[in-house]
Amino acid sequence: MRIVDFRITRFQFLRDRVIGDSQVRADDVHVAALELVGEDGSTGLGFVQSLFHPLPAEAEMMHCFATEVWPGLEGDLAGAAAHRVSRPRGGNIRRLSMPFEEALQQAVWDLFAKSVGQPLWRLLGARRERVRAYASGLDFHLSDHDFGELFGIAASQGFTAFKIKVGHPDLDRDIHRLDLLKQAVGDTALVMVDANEAWSPKQTIANLDAFRRAGHPIFWVEDPVLRHDFDGLRILRETAGPTLVNSGEYLDASGKRSLMQAGATDMLNVHGHVTDVMRIGWLAADMGVPVSLGNSFLEIGVNMALALPEVDWLEYSYQNFDHLVETTYRMEDGFIWGSDTPGHGLVLADTARRDWHQPTLVARDALGAAPQPPRLTR
Repeated sequence: MRIVDFRITRFQFLRDRVIGDSQVRADDVHVAALELVGEDGSTGLGFVQSLFHPLPAEAEMMHCFATEVWPGLEGDLAGAAAHRVSRPRGGNIRRLSMPFEEALQQAVWDLFAKSVGQPLWRLLGARRERVRAYASGLDFHLSDHDFGELFGIAASQGFTAFKIKVGHPDLDRDIHRLDLLKQAVGDTALVMVDANEAWSPKQTIANLDAFRRAGHPIFWVEDPVLRHDFDGLRILRETAGPTLVNSGEYLDASGKRSLMQAGATDMLNVHGHVTDVMRIGWLAADMGVPVSLGNSFLEIGVNMALALPEVDWLEYSYQNFDHLVETTYRMEDGFIWGSDTPGHGLVLADTARRDWHQPTLVARDALGAAPQPPRLTR
């Protein structure tokens, strides 16, 4: 299937709640859909997301894509583009002017899978249809009431594992949130915490001990210290007892490889870049390192999670994007299933093009109400 055209559709809307962690917060959405068009008219879909800064006008995005990306993509076979490896030499490896990289990988693989009539997860080699998911609140800035309500809904929907944001300057506040979580989900759940690099190695050891003494055993601690502190992460692996160290989120593929080679993590955290995730996931399997699939747009990462042998967990964080696509992935009893349709399973909804399209930047106070989150119901 040759790639013959492209489309970009820009969206901007309010979130239904503030999301964030010990370092950042966001309460609006800046995202665009990238569609690569095949010679038979089928499309491959990817999502361009900017968490903290507005995307430019759609016309500017089209211009940047046409000048920076399209000359190397036009007329190419989708399968060839999906598998191509570039040599990292000097200035030929650099960031694009806009964050197209992840969307490109998603769209190319989607179109490739459609061209051979296979669901992407099967094309990538999966033998299973579902993977366990954990509920993640992105909850650092929520009130206690909203925090408890969010995780109570997650528990009522069948989740049995939950991750909360920690790293507050007052450790008692982190312990208070763990107390609230236990009240909302019960005391048999698996609990993970994510500090987003807020602590030093010694702080992490002391804080995990304080959590245990307060009655909160932690299944894994995610990104507790600076991403390149491999020595500190190794020390944590040796001293954290049964708590696993989950790291690598902020590292590129080369950094993730170095992290594993340094023996500095119990689990490797990956996200939504299809090609990069598969390459580093195969290496993790070769090294016997478990992999967790962190947040990916609309859980598109389920395709890689199902295909990689070392993935036992996928993150689901109730981000309110369901209205952008025709059908989301099936979620039930704490598991997520791959789609049986050819491609990665997500199709841009006509209602999204009609009702949520924002071709130019809109002032935040003019965005109006956030879309209603369909999954945030008991």
